[in-house]
Amino acid sequence: METIDKYRTIRKPSKGLFRDRGSRFIAIALPVASQALVKELLESYRKEYHDARHHCYAWIIGPGKEQWRINDDGEPSGTAGKPILGQINSNDLTNILIVVIRYFGGTLLGTSGLINAYRSAAADAIKNSEIVECTVNAYYTIKFPYAVLNDVMRIIKEEDLLQSDQLFELECSLKVGFRLSHKDRIIRRLSAVPGLAAWFEGNL
Repeated sequence: METIDKYRTIRKPSKGLFRDRGSRFIAIALPVASQALVKELLESYRKEYHDARHHCYAWIIGPGKEQWRINDDGEPSGTAGKPILGQINSNDLTNILIVVIRYFGGTLLGTSGLINAYRSAAADAIKNSEIVECTVNAYYTIKFPYAVLNDVMRIIKEEDLLQSDQLFELECSLKVGFRLSHKDRIIRRLSAVPGLAAWFEGNL
């Protein structure tokens, strides 16, 4: 199975707006990395826009879009959360929450009108965002004798590894990072260096 180690998301929050027959649909797109943050943000916007009729949303989390949820918040089923999610998917985004807040204008829009409104508001928020491509990286702390420092640094240079926390003494150590899909090859190369030991630090 292919390792998914890159994904598209938005760099920072953005807003969109759609109006139809007196109703206002305010869309807010936000980068998120956990369900806990999603919950916190939703509670925050419900308080900020407490006088709005509906707070509908969709979110997706994970490089492979493993987690997702939609909510129509009282609108007819399938008319709000689903079209918001559709815009997220059509732009191939993840680690994103889009909330669309509706101020009712007094005129019913019907099923097709609602779908168009929530879709258009979400699309406007995405259009106003900065989309970035991110990678999922694995991080290891490696320790090795000073005598093999040149061998280690050559691998770091050839593989273009991230590095931090360097300590170069008789016993050297540093943290290296690389794309998750490159892990097997890089660990194999590092493991071939005499006296080198590695400890997994986790993924970002």
